[in-house]
Amino acid sequence: MTSPIRQVQRHPLAGQAAELLLSRIRAGEWPLGHRIPGETTLAAQLGVGRSTLREAIRELAGKGVLESRQGAGVFVTATDVTEDWDTVLRRTTIATVVEARIAIEAEAAALAATRRTPADLRDIRRTLAARGVPGQSVPDHVDADMAFHRAVIAAAHNEVLLQLFDAFLPRLRTAMIDMLKIAPSGSFSESADHACHQELTEAIAARSPEAAAAASRTHLTALMESFT
Repeated sequence: MTSPIRQVQRHPLAGQAAELLLSRIRAGEWPLGHRIPGETTLAAQLGVGRSTLREAIRELAGKGVLESRQGAGVFVTATDVTEDWDTVLRRTTIATVVEARIAIEAEAAALAATRRTPADLRDIRRTLAARGVPGQSVPDHVDADMAFHRAVIAAAHNEVLLQLFDAFLPRLRTAMIDMLKIAPSGSFSESADHACHQELTEAIAARSPEAAAAASRTHLTALMESFT
């Protein structure tokens, strides 16, 4: 079913035209991979000039929604705008972030147990010791903890996993600091938590991918449950 045709009424015209085109794409008027109508038709429907329409198409092309193909027309390449990591992570809950960490870090831990070098293991042990220093402020402890987990992922020697973790870091750091500051008494045991990290380290040292993945998953699941 074709969505009702609306016309642009206010400035800036190109931005409004882009929004109207996007709304029609979202509504399914032009499915993924289909060509949208020509400039003359769309410009008349939207009530804008062809130059304004071209600017709107360029805007959506820059966002990955449309693609101009020489001699063929303009095609739908995505049915919505993909939000950047910062926008997504600012809006999501910490439980959702930890769930994603489980997916990333359990696999990374298994790979680290298989691929780690002596230098990688030294970095993991060094960051493990740093996160266990008593008397740290909450921000310092969180930074040390993040350094440990990053060392484990780096030992997996998978650049995509490392970049995914780095994308989480700002949101994760803020959330962890906030949670640790307001955690109810008895809801979080630092000694038990550190023991989980030691277990993960020893599994990687022993080159046991199954044990490493299990230790990572167990730790992160317990972390999530302690704050829900």
